[in-house]
Amino acid sequence: MYKNNLVQTITVCLLAISTFSACAQDHQRNEDLLKVNTNILQHTVLLNNQQNIIPLTSLEKKNIASVSLGFTFQNTSDSLLNKYAKVTPFSSAKYDNLPELLKLEDDLKFFNTIIISIQDLETTKPKYINFINALAKTKSVIIALYGQQTNLVPFDSLSAPIVWAQDKSIQSAALIPQIIFGGIAAGNKLPRNISGKYLAGSGFTTTVTRLRYTVPEDAGVNSDNLREIDRITAEAIAARAAPGMVVLVAKDGKVIFNKAYGTHTYGGPADKVTDIFDLASITKITATTPMVMRLVEQNKLKLDTNIGAYIALARPTAMNEIPVREVMLHQAGFIPYIAFHDGVKATDHSPDSSAAYPTKVADGYFIRKDYFKDVMWPQMLNAPIRTRGKYVYSDISMYVMKDIVEQISGEPLNVYTAENFYAPLGMQTAGFLPRNRFSRDQIIPTEDDTYFRKTLLVGYVHDQGAALVGGVSGHAGLFASTNDMAIMYQMFLNKGTYGGQTYFKPGTVETFTAQQSNVSRRGLGFDRWDPNLSKKYPSSTASSQTYGHTGYTGTAVWVDPSRGLVYVFLSNRVNPSVTNKLVSMGIRSRIQDVINQAIDKGMDK
Repeated sequence: MYKNNLVQTITVCLLAISTFSACAQDHQRNEDLLKVNTNILQHTVLLNNQQNIIPLTSLEKKNIASVSLGFTFQNTSDSLLNKYAKVTPFSSAKYDNLPELLKLEDDLKFFNTIIISIQDLETTKPKYINFINALAKTKSVIIALYGQQTNLVPFDSLSAPIVWAQDKSIQSAALIPQIIFGGIAAGNKLPRNISGKYLAGSGFTTTVTRLRYTVPEDAGVNSDNLREIDRITAEAIAARAAPGMVVLVAKDGKVIFNKAYGTHTYGGPADKVTDIFDLASITKITATTPMVMRLVEQNKLKLDTNIGAYIALARPTAMNEIPVREVMLHQAGFIPYIAFHDGVKATDHSPDSSAAYPTKVADGYFIRKDYFKDVMWPQMLNAPIRTRGKYVYSDISMYVMKDIVEQISGEPLNVYTAENFYAPLGMQTAGFLPRNRFSRDQIIPTEDDTYFRKTLLVGYVHDQGAALVGGVSGHAGLFASTNDMAIMYQMFLNKGTYGGQTYFKPGTVETFTAQQSNVSRRGLGFDRWDPNLSKKYPSSTASSQTYGHTGYTGTAVWVDPSRGLVYVFLSNRVNPSVTNKLVSMGIRSRIQDVINQAIDKGMDK
């Protein structure tokens, strides 16, 4: 009876992992699951990897399809594959006979990388072997093979990589995709001769290059110690601090918790972990600051050069002599905020798009041409410099930095970050202007704006200034899911590397994320742990190494290198209107404390 219950629980747990939910927090059953997974991986071998195709790299150059040739657990496999990159599924069930398989081959013409899952007796069907061999002539093909070792025999003539798993279960379907993308390392050898090609001792070794998706116990954390997260989020929702939220925890490169709570709006559809949130000021360190870091590494931007050297219009103003470093530290003396939307006149906007009103601010709201250039930018350039040398947090700093990096690179911020960071990292949701790429259903609504845009904001940036410039700004406008945030900040935790590619030198990451001010806790762009312990910021148990940022919409991301931790919290606390309860109740900080304490208990063993 126990064995049947265990199998049932493991199945539920694997399904939960594959669908981006949190696995049931049950310590002993998770320990049992890990034993099952270890056994599966001990009987899994990577073959034909002479070209080092696995783990996959250069994701921005790959258009990937997943093809099931009679594999029972393809949904689980596809869910895991899609944690790493956009992978389009196809099933042989819709292409049953040979003429239909020819149609499938044609349907795959725009994909350059094909991951084929096949099991058991399906390998004895010539139509499938012929289909695979035909595809391999023009595509990069990867075989995920499940079942007995003898199933390798029909692939003697194939040079494409094969990940062979003896187990053909939902558990193996959740593990093999992670080997393909580098979340799990390969390293076993065939124990005996299978054919003239696949001999005893055959097998390739790989290293871990990306996040692994697993249970807390796999990172030395007792899942029972994370149960308090459920209670804190329930408390927040009951108090109407936010209608919903998603929490993600990654420890030592392993995503051990990713769970959605509540609803999009009060009474609306349930939150999902794949939902896309308005990140607000997290934009500063997920878009603008990485672009600054890259340009500094390339010696195209120097932190101690003045603003006027990069922005011609700043030269006649008080901004001219201020060095970039002070801007990145919020010590440039800029006023904190300009309420640009209060100055919008009736003639400045229109309900319809036209050449005169080209910039979309929200549904049914278009701002006139050059409004930023004519109205907003002059206000910022000529705003008084009152507090230079002191720490005064200001959104104007990242308007300025956006202009600087675009002047230097010659590319818009949204295009540059997508091409240089999000696409190669495999971040599928991260980016500006999400309504251009996703349906409303996947985007979490922010404020029901009754005073400016007169509409519920879904996929349009909440920040009014960022909205008036068309949704792409240096301080706000970025949207993403928790998984994408985990990928980006695991790269930072890795000191600049991820997926076998280098994005920054370790020294660059260390410099920007370390405390760089003698008057505040700040790094360059990054917020940090506050040494004034009475503030308990970002939480009472956060280590002095912790860096990250929060966002006005109710978001936070914190990296703690001392614990190997990436913590992501996304919510829409501004829905239906702004409330401070998320802050006053300490929801984000208390969850962070639960996570830190759970990790520390595991480390003390």
